Amino acid sequence: MTNVLFLEYPKCSTCQKAQKWLDRHHVLYQSRHIVENNPSAVELKDWIARSGKPLKSFFNTSGLLYKSLGLKDRLPQMSENEQLELLSSNGMLVKRPLLVCDDTVLTGFKEAEWSKIL
Repeated sequence: MTNVLFLEYPKCSTCQKAQKWLDRHHVLYQSRHIVENNPSAVELKDWIARSGKPLKSFFNTSGLLYKSLGLKDRLPQMSENEQLELLSSNGMLVKRPLLVCDDTVLTGFKEAEWSKIL
């Protein structure tokens, strides 16, 4: 695996666990603070396509911002472009950690899934 981008929020316990896992398995990666340098709509569109997952799976549905904006009810009425623009507007809306590899993108930290890919 040559290029691995690890998008994380440092205060997130799941991100911390994932980062320890990467370090323990000697995976070289570039870390990126998902809030200070949130993904652009263009990046997200590319990553969603490469992940093979639906756009909805990139939303942090358990996050306070997602809930306070009432997105559970609003997202189904929004176009794909509107959803991408919203997702790119604030890194706290993006499911994390996000691991972007050469040929795939993983959302959240599932050790078995990461072991298979990395």
